[in-house]
Amino acid sequence: MGGFKKLAGKAVAMDRVNVDTDQIIPKQFLKRIEKTGFGRFAFFDWRYKENGEPNPEFELNFPENQGATILVANKNFGCGSSREHAPWALNDYGFQAVIAPSFADIFYQNCLKNGMLPIVLEAGEVEYLLKAAAHQPYTLHINLEAEQVEDESGFTAKFSIHPYWKKMLINGWDEIQITLQYEDSITTYENNINTFELAK
Repeated sequence: MGGFKKLAGKAVAMDRVNVDTDQIIPKQFLKRIEKTGFGRFAFFDWRYKENGEPNPEFELNFPENQGATILVANKNFGCGSSREHAPWALNDYGFQAVIAPSFADIFYQNCLKNGMLPIVLEAGEVEYLLKAAAHQPYTLHINLEAEQVEDESGFTAKFSIHPYWKKMLINGWDEIQITLQYEDSITTYENNINTFELAK
């Protein structure tokens, strides 16, 4: 995973409440075991018509919304089943951060574990961003080190993130990479256990 301290990118609005993980990545696409390749299936039922053509009424299909890296959503984003494929799909689509007034707990944790930054802001702050991001071009600046979001019109908002996950995101680490940092200590422990068993 690639880490970041600061992110400046196009932000797009998805002003829908209770967007569940089955809408983010429908169940028929969960057979893949790789973390990549899910972006083309993200929001599949909203994104495409029954004949497979793009739905021009879906907000992420608007020409001006292409190339976004920040998604501004509404409350309870990521609710529903606890599929880790949801952040995989969003990340593969191109999003590096999602901003909302609230997230489903498991989805929030899955985002952090997969290198995506979920940002919780006050409802009024998100309402401002939803309205602002409805008019493109719109750029947001996220400073992970300072835990701050701002735009080029003077809007500024603070968010909080646990220090453990902050360090993980800045360095682009996942939990396996954290474990591998202690590989020498693990090997020493295993060798000591083996030596003890042989001596018995």
